[in-house]
Amino acid sequence: MRNSTCSSRKPHSFQLQIRMALQNNETKVNMDNVRHQQPWFGSKTSCTSDKSVDDTFMTFQSKDPIINIPLDKVPNKDKVPGSAGGHGIPVEHPTSYVETLMHLLKGNVGSGIFAMGDGIRNAGIIVGPIVVLILGVICTHCQHLLLKTARGLNESQKLEVSPDFAETVELCFANGPPRLRGMAKTMKRMVNLFLCVTQLGFCCVYFVFISENIKQVLDYYGYVLDVHFHMAIILLPILLTALIRNLKYLAPFSTLANVLMCIGIIIVIYYASQDVPSVTERRYIADWQQLPLFFGTAIYAFEGIGLVLPLQNEMKKPGQFTKPLGVLNSGMVIVTIMYLVVGCLSYMKYGDDIRGSVTLNLPQHEVLAQSVKIIIPCGILLTYALQFYIAVDIIWPNILALLGPNTLIQPFYNLFFAFSVVLAEAIPFLGLFISLVGAVSSAALALIFPPILDTVSSIAIGQLTSFSALKNGFIILIGVVGMITGSYESISAIVKAFGKLLHSKMYLNAHLCHQPMQNCTALQEIGMVPLKEN
Repeated sequence: MRNSTCSSRKPHSFQLQIRMALQNNETKVNMDNVRHQQPWFGSKTSCTSDKSVDDTFMTFQSKDPIINIPLDKVPNKDKVPGSAGGHGIPVEHPTSYVETLMHLLKGNVGSGIFAMGDGIRNAGIIVGPIVVLILGVICTHCQHLLLKTARGLNESQKLEVSPDFAETVELCFANGPPRLRGMAKTMKRMVNLFLCVTQLGFCCVYFVFISENIKQVLDYYGYVLDVHFHMAIILLPILLTALIRNLKYLAPFSTLANVLMCIGIIIVIYYASQDVPSVTERRYIADWQQLPLFFGTAIYAFEGIGLVLPLQNEMKKPGQFTKPLGVLNSGMVIVTIMYLVVGCLSYMKYGDDIRGSVTLNLPQHEVLAQSVKIIIPCGILLTYALQFYIAVDIIWPNILALLGPNTLIQPFYNLFFAFSVVLAEAIPFLGLFISLVGAVSSAALALIFPPILDTVSSIAIGQLTSFSALKNGFIILIGVVGMITGSYESISAIVKAFGKLLHSKMYLNAHLCHQPMQNCTALQEIGMVPLKEN
């Protein structure tokens, strides 16, 4: 047995150096050139390898402090392991209860809330609200399951740094039943993949949402440009907000975005409440083939599970996040009520004419309605940075492991941002894309993985009850069925929409004859341009 010892602050940042040292028969790993973002008052890490078996290595963390300073002499001691803060490495810019609540609301209340009317249309005025309420409760419960699992791993494994979503999954399986331990790395990669797809989908939807709303306003005043030109115009302001990589500094933007969104939602509710048709004119229960589309839209709106662990870890007092009246419960109650009100009123007002975003149904000739199409996109624009933060936070450690610890983050930021822009340019169908993202990735993250984690961790400690097993199995079943049917129906609807778009003779005439696209009824049918007002 050969031993190599090293001291470091963040395990994932030195794995490459350790592997190279062990393969070169070195007995000591030099970590002097490794850059670390934050000091770690934690423990010493020892690395061992047995070349007679394979080329792998193992790491062990001792309780010997790297910096031999008594805890009562350490600055900000409430933020180091074992202190009141209790969530690992010191947080440079901790957030308060209100700041964290603002982040949670902003991360959940985005473009999805304005698609809820389209979602209710696919379910019916009776089924839709009931399922929204049930999904809200289930999604909140699943977020608590994730936090519970992460907290249990922190306590049992004496972790110095609180794990994120993917790391929680990996640790849960690695310390679970023996038959499941070999799946730890695979499950972590799956979660990271779903998280990246979800967050990237959010970013793309935001681009399309902002561009379509601004385009509708400018078209009314005669400045008719292709929607892709509007995407190019908003590129710079979105990039500037995406460059902010600290939750503390993002808090003012989240607060301003919440204010703008509240103003916009109030105005939308005002219009949706005017001259509402009788409920008998709306479908109580939609066709069963449409229900998967509703599931995708609803779960897309509720999928904020990727936020909960980062937000809790950044708090001054993480315990306030999961209390009965803590950040999570309070925030999700507000979010669910907002979804129900906006979704039901939007469908009651516009019926089957509801667009992928209800803002596109508002009158084009009224200044107040036009202001909504500017206010809400501005709020969404300020949200882009938060969603981008999560995606980059997931991918960046893998980039470091691949290219080395001295890799600059800015070029990667720019490249990832450019990729999201290119993808957004290719998305012409906002409502259908929302359903697809929700059905594929959001369902897996919000409904499937949390109960799996709770089941695995409970089995590992011998505390799985029959009730928990049945409850978790039921939630997983909902997630799997919703994912499969929602994905199939969303993809089918997108293919049909593209078929109409590409093969419509009227669409070709609208281009070749240089006629206004607003006069093309084929585009009106698939929701690409608004219906002409009577």
